Amino acid sequence: MKRDFLHITDFSSDEIREFLEIATDIKARLKARATEAPFSGQTLAMIFAKPSARTRISFETGFFRLGGHAVYLSPQDIEIGKREAVKDVARVVSRYNDMLMARLFDHAHLLELARHASIPVINGLTDYNHPCQIMADLFTIKERLGRISDLRIVYVGDGNNVVHSWLRLAARLPLHFTCACPQNYQPDAETVRLARAAGLSVVEISHDPFSAVRKADVIYTDVWASMGKKHELKERIRHFEGFQVNTALMAATGKDTIFMHCLPAQRGLEVSDSVMESPASVVFDQAENRMHAQNAIMLKLAGKV
Repeated sequence: MKRDFLHITDFSSDEIREFLEIATDIKARLKARATEAPFSGQTLAMIFAKPSARTRISFETGFFRLGGHAVYLSPQDIEIGKREAVKDVARVVSRYNDMLMARLFDHAHLLELARHASIPVINGLTDYNHPCQIMADLFTIKERLGRISDLRIVYVGDGNNVVHSWLRLAARLPLHFTCACPQNYQPDAETVRLARAAGLSVVEISHDPFSAVRKADVIYTDVWASMGKKHELKERIRHFEGFQVNTALMAATGKDTIFMHCLPAQRGLEVSDSVMESPASVVFDQAENRMHAQNAIMLKLAGKV
C-alpha cells in the first residue's frame, strides 16, 4: 500500500529515527558526489498554491540529484480547489507522475489529494502544519547536539503551522516543548490536547518569553505574519512586542542554546540581526537540511531504501 507524508504522527518514533538515518547517509553521499540514481526515469509533480523559494529549490534539486525530474506547477498552473476539483487534480497528476508534493493553504485540500492520488503525497506545507520542516529541524538538532530526545525546545512567536508540527512530534518523541506566544496567538487547542494526551512529552503554553526560555536547548522562531496574513503585520507588531529573539533573550537561557528559524526571516522583527549572525544560529544548516530530510522521505515512500 502507498504511504503519504502528511503529518509527523503518520509515522512511528522508530520510523522517524529511520528517516534521520537515511538523511544522514544520503547527505554524506551527496557531499561526496557518490550517489546513484534511484529516481532515474521518474517524475515528481510539485503543486504550489503558496510560493516558496526553499521548498521549490530543495525538492527540485534533491529529486534531480537522485536521478529524477521534478515538474513545477505554479499557483497559476493549478488553481487548486478553484478551476478544477481537488480529487480530479489528484487522479490526473497520478497518471503522469511517480510522486506528488503539494504546498497549499488549505489543509483539507492536501487530505483530499492524498485520498484520491494513487501515488505518494508529501505535505510541503499547509496552513495547519509543516512536517518536512520539522524533519529538517530534527536532523539539524541531531547533527548539532547529538540527540533527538529529552530536548527542551522553546518556540517564541505565533502559534502557527510550525508549532503544530512540533506538537505532533511531541506525541512521538519525548520533548519538553514550550510555545511562548501572545495571548491571542496560541496554537490549535486540539493539537495541544493530542500532544499532551500521548503522555510522552511536557507541553506548555507561555506568554512570558524570558521565563519560557530558561534552560532551553533550542530557541525557535518564525515570522509574526505568515503568507496569507501579511495584511495583519502592523497589528501583529504591536501584539508581539517583547517577543523578539535577541541577544538578551538568548542569554536568558543560562546555557549554550542554538537558534533556529525556518526562513524567510524578517530581521529586526521576530529576530535581531545579531542573533541571526551569531555562532548560536543554525538557520542555514536547517535550510540545507530541508533537501536531505526530504530526500530521505521520498526514498522511504518510494520503497528505495
